[in-house]
This record gives sequence, structure tokens and C-alpha cells, in this order.
Amino acid sequence: MTFGLTNYIVLTAYLIGMIAVGFYFSRKQEDGEMFFLGGRRLPWLVVAMSMYASLTSAVTYIGLPGMAFAENISLIIVCIMSPIVAPFILLLFYPLYHRLRVTTSYEYILLRFGPRARHVVAGLFVLARLGWLGTVVYAPAMAMAIVTGIPLWTCICMMGLLATAYTALGGLAAVVWTDAIQFIILIGGAVWVAVSLIHGVEGGAGEIMRIAGETGRLQIAEWKINLYAMTGPAVAISFFFQLMQDYGTDQVTVQRLMATGSMKKTVKSVVFNAGTDFFIIGLLMFIGLGLFAFFQTSELPDTLSPDKVMPYYIIHYLPQGISGLLITAVFAAAMSSMDSGINSIATVVINDFTQGVKNEVRLARMLTVALGIMATGLAFYVSTIDGILKAFFSFMGMFSAPVLALFLMGVLTRKGNFKGWLVGLGASIAVSIWIQKFTEIHELYYFPFSFAVSFLIGLIASRFFQSSETPKELTILK
Repeated sequence: MTFGLTNYIVLTAYLIGMIAVGFYFSRKQEDGEMFFLGGRRLPWLVVAMSMYASLTSAVTYIGLPGMAFAENISLIIVCIMSPIVAPFILLLFYPLYHRLRVTTSYEYILLRFGPRARHVVAGLFVLARLGWLGTVVYAPAMAMAIVTGIPLWTCICMMGLLATAYTALGGLAAVVWTDAIQFIILIGGAVWVAVSLIHGVEGGAGEIMRIAGETGRLQIAEWKINLYAMTGPAVAISFFFQLMQDYGTDQVTVQRLMATGSMKKTVKSVVFNAGTDFFIIGLLMFIGLGLFAFFQTSELPDTLSPDKVMPYYIIHYLPQGISGLLITAVFAAAMSSMDSGINSIATVVINDFTQGVKNEVRLARMLTVALGIMATGLAFYVSTIDGILKAFFSFMGMFSAPVLALFLMGVLTRKGNFKGWLVGLGASIAVSIWIQKFTEIHELYYFPFSFAVSFLIGLIASRFFQSSETPKELTILK
């Protein structure tokens, strides 16, 4: 089957609409405060939608159903972990950020550990998010290549350049408002696929769950320690720390929540996001089970990997127009992450590395274009990695877990210092490389292993450095 004229019209209309939003907000970018934070007066509900859409990339949108299709629904535990993590980040991090009126979360690191620490963690954020951006460009490009026959490299270039264009034009305001539109599209698309699968499988939802139970895909309560498989405890531990990093210290989220302008609005946004997480992750896992049940009686190419099953189903078993809308939902998931990532990286580079520059908006736009091109290039590298979720866990475990360790060393301890953390960082990178390249340990363990090594060794090593760095947060932040 081909993508079809109707589907191309639907997709083209969506892409033109995103560019139009960028042009609309481009006229309002008067200074850095407006470009980076939308003037700190963006509506909390729009920010909450943007925050969710930003972190729910096509890696999640395609990868979670693929994982439920191939293995089990252990990642359903993330639904529970998101509300559990929310109080931790609201108590530990955001009161500090709002009191300091930060633009980036790494301004806290500057006060607590000094300028060198700020530069290192900001650099790690840039590396982690560039790698992450490569995955969120590659995933929808892969889907488009399957359903349209356009070469993969063409899809990657098209995807990256479109998201870069409206982000460079309109700054955070354009990013947040396009994300809100994309949030509605991706939620609606997931609901539509789920309903179509219920109607497409004889026996409906009950039959889907029966087949899932018989094939072991509902087994999430396996508490035996197994480093080589995805189990319930592995998901709980991994995502407790990963969600704390994503929502508490990562600039992609912090930038949005600071744009609300108040702690009260931040709390509303976090609560909304946790509730949405609870719903959409469960829905995506159900879609994976539905796809498995559906293809028990329908033909599926043997060479098709789990990541590609949902887009294959959309284009081959749904009518023209509807399939275009649902492929647009995949695009929406990807573009909402792409725009947020490059905007946040540009914000970090300008605020944490190049203070006091003239004409921040012009520099931010130039950086956004350069970062978009770089992220698009990284997508070609990600295409060589076996599985988009594995690529995601690899990048985040390597670079983001040690950043969370330093934040918690600053917030929870008086003894931790930057020099000790550097020792932990070196150890965690070495351990991460060894685990990823030379073992068969499941990728879910990448993040908690890296965090544990950097945090524990960092605290131990801190005792051997008689640091001259006074914990400035104890005198300035309180």
C-alpha cells in the first residue's frame, strides 16, 4: 500500500500549521527573557501539555507499544512511579528554582558548587539531549520511510529541518503552543488506535487481555533479580531516578515550569503531567497488547521489528485520511521533543556558557539552527543502533544520571563537593561503557547503575578533598 494523496494532504496541512505558529510568535521575540521563557507568563495548562508532549517523544509513542508487543508490560509501572516522584521534585528542587528566578537549572549548581561544576553539568546536559534528539528524529523518520516508501535519509532531513525552523522563529512561546497542539494530536491518535484494535480483534478488549495473559505479557510482578530481563522492580527503580532527572533537574522541563512564573502554577503543571502519564502509558502498553492479538490472525512481515509494528498497522489496516492523522500523531510526538530539546540546549549554551552577550535573540536563533542540523545528523548514527529504546537508555544513562547525582549531592548533603563528584563521574562513565558494550545487561539498568556509581563514589571521594568550596547554598539559598 502507498501513503495516498489524502494522507499527504493531512500531513502537509499539519506541517504548514506548525510553521505558521512559528511565524506568528517570531514578531514577539524582543529579548532573551521572551525567547527563553515566554516572558514568564505562559498559561500553566499549556505549559503542562508542552511538558508532557516534550518528554513523550516518538521513542515513547512507538517504542512502548513495540516493547509490550515483543516482551511484556512491565513499563506499566511507570504509571505509578510518575505520581510518586512528583512530591519529591516539588519539595527538593522547584522552591529553590523559583526563589532564585533561574533561567536554567544549572544556575543552582553555580551557587552550590561554583562555575566549573556549572559548566560540566551543562555540558553533560547538551551531550545527553543531543543524543536524545537523534532518537526522536530517527523514530518518526523510520515510520515515514515504512509507510511512504521515501528513503530514510530524506525523512530524517525533512523531520529535523521542519522542527528546527519554527523553533528558531518563535522561541519558547512557539515551542509551548505547538506542543499543546501536538499533545492533543498524540493523545487523540493513541485513543483512536486503541479503539480500532478493540473493534479489530474478535472478542474485543477481553480477548486482547486473554491472549496477553496466556503469552506471559501481563507478568509484571516478577521480583526475582534478573539483570538480563525487564521485570517490575527494574522498571520501578530505573524510572524513579529517571523521572526525578527528567522533571526535577533537566532543562527541558525546568525551563517550561519556570515559564509559569509561580510555584502554584508549577504544582498544577506537575500534577496534570503525572495524571496524564498514568493514562497515556497504560494506553500505549494496551496498544502493544492489542497489536500482538491482532496479528495472531493477520499477516505480519517476519523482518518487521517491534518498533515498526504500530506504524505498519496504521497504514495497512486503517482507511485513508485516518491513517494520515495517526501518522501525524507520530510526527507530533517527535516534533514536540525535537523543538523542546534544541530550544533548551540553546538556552543552556547562552545562559551557562556565554553570559553578557549582545543580541541574545539573534544568537539563540543561530544556535537553534546549528543544533537542529547537528541533531539531524545524529539521527543517522541512531539508525545503526538496535532499537530506539536502547538508544534512548544508552544516552540518558551515560550523561544524565551523573547530573542527577550532583544535584542530589547538593540538595541532600553538606559534605559533597565538585571534586569528589568528578571522581564519581569518571567511574560512572567507565561503568556505563562497560555495561553497554561488553555485557547483555538489560538497558533498563543503565540509568540506575550510572546514578548509583556517580553518587556513591562521589560522596566517598568528597571526603578525601578538603574542599575550599563553601556550600554557598547554605548561606545564599536559605
